[in-house]
Amino acid sequence: MKRSEIQPEPTVAPYDEPTGGWGSVKSLAQKSLAEGLAISTIWNTLYKQNKPDGFACVSCSWAKPADANTFEFCENGAKATIWEQTKRRTSRDFFARHKVSELLDWPDHDLEKNGRLTSPMRYDASLDQYVPVSWDSAFAEIGRELQALDPKSVIFYASGRASLETSYMYQLLARVYGSQNLPDSSNMCHESTSVGLPLSIGSPVGTVVYEDFEHCDMMLFFGHNTGTNAPRLLHPLQEARKRGVPVFTFNPVEERGQMRFKNPQSPAEMLSPGAGTKMSSEYFQLRCGGDIAAMTGIAKTVFQLDDEAVAAGAARVLDTAFIAEHCHGFEAFERFVRDASWESIERRSGLARAELEEVGRTYARSDAVMAHYGMGLTQHRNGVDNVRMLTNLLLMRGNIGKRGAGISPIRGHSNVQGQRTVGITEKPELAPLDKFREFYGFEPPREKGMATVEACQGILDGSVKAFIGLGGNFSRAVPETEAIETAWRNLRLHVQISTKLNRNHLLPGAVTFILPCLGRIERDRQASGDQTVSIEDSTACIHGSKGWRPPASPELLSEPRIVAEIAKATVPGRSTIPWDEWVGDYAKVRDEIERAYPQYFADFNKRFLQPGGFHRDLPACRREWKTENGKANFHVPEDGFDTDPDIDTRGPDVFTLMTLRSNDQFNTTVYGYDDRLRGISGSRMVLLMNGEDMARLQLRDQDLVDVETHADDGVDRRVKGLRVHAYKLPKGDVGGYYPELNRLIPLWHHAKDSHVPAAKSVPIRVRRATDPATAQAAATPAE
Repeated sequence: MKRSEIQPEPTVAPYDEPTGGWGSVKSLAQKSLAEGLAISTIWNTLYKQNKPDGFACVSCSWAKPADANTFEFCENGAKATIWEQTKRRTSRDFFARHKVSELLDWPDHDLEKNGRLTSPMRYDASLDQYVPVSWDSAFAEIGRELQALDPKSVIFYASGRASLETSYMYQLLARVYGSQNLPDSSNMCHESTSVGLPLSIGSPVGTVVYEDFEHCDMMLFFGHNTGTNAPRLLHPLQEARKRGVPVFTFNPVEERGQMRFKNPQSPAEMLSPGAGTKMSSEYFQLRCGGDIAAMTGIAKTVFQLDDEAVAAGAARVLDTAFIAEHCHGFEAFERFVRDASWESIERRSGLARAELEEVGRTYARSDAVMAHYGMGLTQHRNGVDNVRMLTNLLLMRGNIGKRGAGISPIRGHSNVQGQRTVGITEKPELAPLDKFREFYGFEPPREKGMATVEACQGILDGSVKAFIGLGGNFSRAVPETEAIETAWRNLRLHVQISTKLNRNHLLPGAVTFILPCLGRIERDRQASGDQTVSIEDSTACIHGSKGWRPPASPELLSEPRIVAEIAKATVPGRSTIPWDEWVGDYAKVRDEIERAYPQYFADFNKRFLQPGGFHRDLPACRREWKTENGKANFHVPEDGFDTDPDIDTRGPDVFTLMTLRSNDQFNTTVYGYDDRLRGISGSRMVLLMNGEDMARLQLRDQDLVDVETHADDGVDRRVKGLRVHAYKLPKGDVGGYYPELNRLIPLWHHAKDSHVPAAKSVPIRVRRATDPATAQAAATPAE
């Protein structure tokens, strides 16, 4: 029986406590002790987290305020720091004791739990083990292998962890080499934003800054689990709620962070017996994929109220002056909304007309409105339309380009937005290629490269020959997991730049290396002294980050150093880039970033260490629209909102699956088997279902079920042995954990135009488990 299959029967109990509070404090204390860290050591480290003179969190990318709290971190950010600063080590001795085939049976949690990587390693197929290798030998062999390959067959992937300096160097390495294949983790989450917002407002990122929270008088949240994925946002949200700002949340899953919050940094709140602050005025559990219908209902109410105002000779509800001066396409959008029937809106959204009219009336009398959203909007087949429809709603009343208002995509990994800013992109039109040619004396490739889905297709069909991974756990994060893992072993070259061991490392190609790097919290000493790096947060502010803890191993190299050494071994003499000089002083890399992107990074080295960082100049924030027609564009959803013709949920046992994170997880990193905020502990192999749906299928709590993708494409995608649990969800919708259920997502099941995997709307069949071995595996206690 595989170790990865051994998880006990989960314990399920309602969790009625607020997000934060003593539950958060207790969880952090337990995590710190489990990693061998003294409480005083970890609190001294956390004190520097997200501070102007400290380090930027390696977890989420939420904004870092200029006026920081005493402890400017959240539960998940603290867990990420504890996880990186663990005393455990995955050393040479560990690899000598374990074959790769054995490690493949370990769960994701156990692999990373083993601790920090300490030495460069090379896979030896004759031993089925990783063996030590010198840095010089590793770089030399990687260079020889890359020189023998067609650059168009090589993937240069980046997770959202790397700094702006590393990202700039990495994309130059790829382009000097001749590859435009620069997929990154944003391809799997907010690419729908990067495609949709430029068409609507001419900006690939949001327009809200931290200071806007002080001036808004209404907020909307769509498809975001704030309490788990960006908990520091709860602080300004709580302050807004305390001054009476209405907040309306739309999410199929009832999440604690948007319901109740108790600030762990407030002694008065912590000692109070109360349940904390009510974070949503109203929480609407709409049907999965019903967002456009819900927004249409709100817009329809605004039109009705505007009609009534015109009839009464009162002030207009629509911002007609803004629409006339700044917008295009309003008439087509108005026809779409007015033609939509309330019956169809209610059916698709799963919400009542009166509920949506309540939101519309509040919106109509509010002057500064923010709209926040996450992957609950972007990871759908109509993800781009979702983003553009929410933008439509804001444009109706001029809520973009003014104080206290705007569109706010909440990004995930800490610098995922920033690495795109400095050139990590497969799209040639988004990078200043002419400047690169002028500055560094090489001819960059001009064709479109591979994004994540295309890279996966290339791995499956064999056209991709090499994969260089700058962080991340690519094979676990992408759809079609089982097929990808099988095909991965056909790669000629596989290189991972990492801090910890994960499953992707255990899929060797013909030549495979693990290159361990410094973590962001660790001191990075180069020729000119201790170095500082920079990152961009969700609000497009640039911040400095300086590590201060000692490195986990004396053998570790910094990410910029590793990138530079690969470049020197692979493309010597093919550009004028002074790799060693840049590694010696990262300020010189920032000078180059400023030279390439002067519109964003003026006085970069002077400004990035100031409290709160500095904001990238975004024309949409001042109502300048860098769109093709120079206007902010209303958009009519391509498929309306009634149905998605590509998703078939007919049949009594067919449901729509949403993949979810637990609050003991960040991306593919699983810190533990407890999901405190949902009341689930002991296992991640669970399926959350509506109680009526369970009764209809004659299922009871803790029954074992098998799930399979409902798709007529000849591919068998299934996960066996999930424990079903009754949960408050709309009928027809189910939830389960990512990345365990990624194998159910077909590679072709992605958002139109942006190719983001549609992980929030996967058609699946649910059936009672029939395999006795599966039942036994699920019932066996974990080691």
